[in-house]
This record gives sequence, C-alpha cells and structure tokens, in this order.
Amino acid sequence: MSQSPGDAGSSGSSIESTVAAGYAFTGPALELGGLMTDVTTLTGTRVRIPLAMLNRHGLVAGATGTGKTKTLQLLAEQLSAAGVPVFAADIKGDLSGLSAPGAENPKVVERATSVGQEWQATGYPVEFYALGGEGTGIPLRVTMTAFGPTLLSKVLGLNDTQESSLGLVFHYADKAGLPLLDLADLREVVKHLTSDEGKADLKDLGGLSSATAGVILRELIAFSDQGADAFFGEPEFESADLLRTTPDGQGLISLVELPRLQDRPAIFSTFLMWLLADLFHDLPEVGDVEQPKLVFFFDEAHLLFNDASKAFLDSIAQTVRLIRSKGVGVFFVTQSPTDVPDAVLAQLGSRVQHQLRAATPNDAKALKQTVATYPHSAYDDLGQVILSLGIGEAIVTVMNERGAPTPVAWTRLRAPQSLMGPAEAAAMEAAVTDSSLHAKYAEAVDRESAREILAGKLEAGAEKARAEQEATQAGPEGAGTPEERLRREGERATRPRSGSRPRARQEKSMAEQVMGSTAFKQVVRTAAREIVRGMFRTGRR
Repeated sequence: MSQSPGDAGSSGSSIESTVAAGYAFTGPALELGGLMTDVTTLTGTRVRIPLAMLNRHGLVAGATGTGKTKTLQLLAEQLSAAGVPVFAADIKGDLSGLSAPGAENPKVVERATSVGQEWQATGYPVEFYALGGEGTGIPLRVTMTAFGPTLLSKVLGLNDTQESSLGLVFHYADKAGLPLLDLADLREVVKHLTSDEGKADLKDLGGLSSATAGVILRELIAFSDQGADAFFGEPEFESADLLRTTPDGQGLISLVELPRLQDRPAIFSTFLMWLLADLFHDLPEVGDVEQPKLVFFFDEAHLLFNDASKAFLDSIAQTVRLIRSKGVGVFFVTQSPTDVPDAVLAQLGSRVQHQLRAATPNDAKALKQTVATYPHSAYDDLGQVILSLGIGEAIVTVMNERGAPTPVAWTRLRAPQSLMGPAEAAAMEAAVTDSSLHAKYAEAVDRESAREILAGKLEAGAEKARAEQEATQAGPEGAGTPEERLRREGERATRPRSGSRPRARQEKSMAEQVMGSTAFKQVVRTAAREIVRGMFRTGRR
C-alpha cells in the first residue's frame, strides 16, 4: 500500500541526514530554502545550488500559481548579489519588482523565519528592454540577416520545403551584396527573384517557385501586421551588453518586456532563441568556471518548442549542450517537464519542481513522466508529494560540486527580498532614460539596404530603356543642336531615382559626412565582426 506524503517511506531523520550530506557544499551556493520531510515537518537542513554548477542548466516547472515566478526572482536576486549577470523575459511584468526593495509583511516574515532566512528588503540593478521599443524599455532590434532563415521559418510556420526556399533567398541576398535589414528588404528580394529580371539569378540553384514565394510573401505580410516590423532593423542589439556588472560588482539583471504575448508567442520565443544563439557565436570558450558569465531564464519555454520542426529542435538541443562551455547557464521555466523535449531535458542538471495537478488522464501521464526523470527518492511516493506541494514549495535536485545529482529534497523556498510585483511605471521610465545604453539603441537607423539597391537597379534599367527610346526617336546620338543635347543630359542627370532617400545638404565634405554618420559607424561595427552562420544559420552583416 502506498503511503501519503505525510508518511514518508523512510523516517524523517533518515531523509534529513541524507539530504544534509548531499547538500553540504564547500564553495559558494545559492540558498533555496529548508528541507521538509512531510506536509508539516520543516527541518533546519538547507537546500542549495552550487554557483559553479549553474552553467549546467536547469528547469523550473509547475502549474499556474504555484510560485515559479517567485523562484525565478529568488534565483535572480542571489545571482546578481554574487556578481553574475542575469537575463529574463518578464512575461507578466512581475519581475520588474526586482529593481525595488520588497515590502515587509507578516507572510514574508513568517516564511523567512521558518527557513532561517535573514530577510532584508533589497532592490537590485535592473536594465529594462522592450522588443522593438514596444513597452517600457530600451529597444531590442535585430537585422533580418542576423535572425536568419531557420528562426524566421519557425516564426512564419513554414514547412521544410518552404524553409529550404527561404534559406535560398537569404543565400542569394548574401552573395549578391543585398543587406537584409528589415521585413521590407526580404519582401523585395523575394519579389525580385520571382520577377522576369530576377528569375535568372537563381537558375543554377534550382530557382524559387511562384507558389512558394507567394506563401512566404503572405506570411511575411501577416507577420508585419502583428507588429513585427518594429523588431527588425538597426542599430542591432549586441548580446555582449547582457554580460555587465555594476561598479560595486553586482550582476546586472536584464529584463525584456513582452507585451501582447498571447497575440504573437512565436515572435518572442524565437527572438529569445536568437539572443541565446548570438551569445553562443560571440562568446569565447571558457570551460568550467567558478561562476557563470550569464544565467539566461527562458520563461514560457513551451512556446519555443510548440510546432517546432525536428531540425529546429535539434538546433536548440545542440546550442544548449555547447553553450555551457561558454560559461552561460540556461534555465527553462514552464508548466510541465514534458513541455521540454527529451534531448534538452536530459541536459538540465538542476530541477525545481513546483506542484503539478492531475485533473485529466494527460495530467496523470505527465506526472508519471515527471517522477521518472528524478533520481531515486527517499520519499515513498514522489508523485503524491508533487501533487500535495503547497505554494512556494518544490521538489529539488541539483548537481553537486562533483557533477553528480543530489538527493531529492522537498523544499520550502525562501522569500524574495525585492518587490513581489510590478515596479512603478515612472521609476521604470526613469531607469530607461538614465541608462548608458539609451543613446546607443533608442534611435532607429535606416541605411541603404536591399530594398533601395533593388529599386535603384530597377530605375537604372528603366532609365536606360528611356535613353535608348529617346536616342531612337531623335536619330543619331549627336543629333540636335548643342543646346538640345545639353538639355537632355541635364534632364537625365537630375532625374530623381525611385526609392532613394532625400540627401542632406553638403555642408561638409562627402567623406566627413559619411564617416561621421551613425550608419557608417554601424557598418564598421558589424563588418568588424565575423559573419557566422551557426546551428540556426544566423549571422550579422
């Protein structure tokens, strides 16, 4: 007969001694909370995560309302205090409270006292970001070239054939010197490759069918209608800006606001994946380090994996596996461990499992699968323990300092010291304006790209045709009086080009204007970096 959670299979003292030995780390560690042996018994044994093991990745899971966000907040606070930068997506806006001291109340005092925590209201250094400037934060933008065809195909919901064709479009643009900076650039290149003028350009590569091009264009239009135009362009965000610390040595917590997530979940999840892939490409190999260079929290992780192709999932698994050697830890935050593919789940060394519910057969199956992913437990029925967890309680197992899993520990979690709720809007806006990155990213840059180059070629072709027509009508090239020939040359020279932008007054020499422009500086920055196309075929131009 199975026992209830209150009747642990081993005696409470046996569980306590096993867990105490398993979590007795010698190096720096994050404090999670106190060990519980059953529903009512809280011991003085501390449950912790070694700081050096946080680049072995982790999972925070549990049903809605069980305390996942507070756990994320608790981890982010201690990482920042230890000098480790943190990145997280602020799905519900609650994490903005990390920037302000928490409010002391009886519940917080009771929780802190019960787990031996010396609670003190504390605010932490936070940088606020917003995708494309939508919301309160420094704008996060990425060029279409850097985003790459694989991630874009995931967002657009393209099948394998369409994804392959989109990759061909990116390949052509790269070889033809057509910078893809925004959605308009990509649309124009697709149109060009299916036009009479452009079909020959892809002839040796198999071409681009009109039907596939039509699907891609329609999806790009729908994507634009969702507001995606704001996400693509320049200045492109440098992921290295996430790896900063304050002058007093605290790790900077970078939070990106995700407005209207329910309307466009794929945009946000793949944008976060791009950030992770960009970090992978840019950071040097460091091997095992005493503490991570960055911990990346991937909230609502199921959005990333939903309807993903096998190639995309393989790319995620490979990125997660290899980015550990760059000193980056990744924590996936989701409702159930079954939301995460096995190839990724197997790489997550730390598990913080909040309560699950078994209201349906699928829930019961997910619970059984969750229990199967844990090492041997001293609790007689771990499934029943997970079902009976209270708010702010979790089942924990982490990697010890030797890289082996620690004993399963029923844990009452500590209370966050920062504000458990949204920060004041005025304070957030002030923080954005005062940020050293505001001047770097606030203003969008619109330099010449594929759209203008193709428009120029089209106009040049039309101009040539007009000149030939005029020559035919006028007879020999030298026909007419000198005044008529001069007039014709003047008209051709002053005729405006379609798609061109107004030119600034020539108050300085051309070289001074170009070298002093923001666009030129952006080109120098991006050109100086190696153009890489890794697992997601992402790259920078």
